[in-house]
Amino acid sequence: MGRSRYKIYESTHPHFFTCTILNWLPIFTRQDSVDIVLDSLKHLQREENLKLYAYVILENHIHLVASSEDIAKSMRHFKSFTAKEILKLLQKESVTTILDQLAFYKKAHKTTTTYQIWQEGSQPKLIQTMIDPLILAL
Repeated sequence: MGRSRYKIYESTHPHFFTCTILNWLPIFTRQDSVDIVLDSLKHLQREENLKLYAYVILENHIHLVASSEDIAKSMRHFKSFTAKEILKLLQKESVTTILDQLAFYKKAHKTTTTYQIWQEGSQPKLIQTMIDPLILAL
């Protein structure tokens, strides 16, 4: 369970999310790491009925507007899967500088892991009105 003070009260409604890499490290400067995010979103569209209305991937964080049958659960799955896959990629490519930083900045209460990829929480903000119901298919 995350320690975020942000709560989702309308779990089936669209929300705006920001997911940030720990200490704003530039993880998404390589296509392979961006592909991990895109593949995860595609999987969630198929398996959890994620509706993706908009997204942007920047070098150290992502923004997205999405909904699903349980958006909090979908976002947990997204962050868990992408963290594991990004970590595998960084280890495979021996990106020791970033790995060392992910270990150094890891929160102290995360005692079962060596590294932390994402900052805790995703700052969900409920979208109360939608102008254009266009849904993005990746």
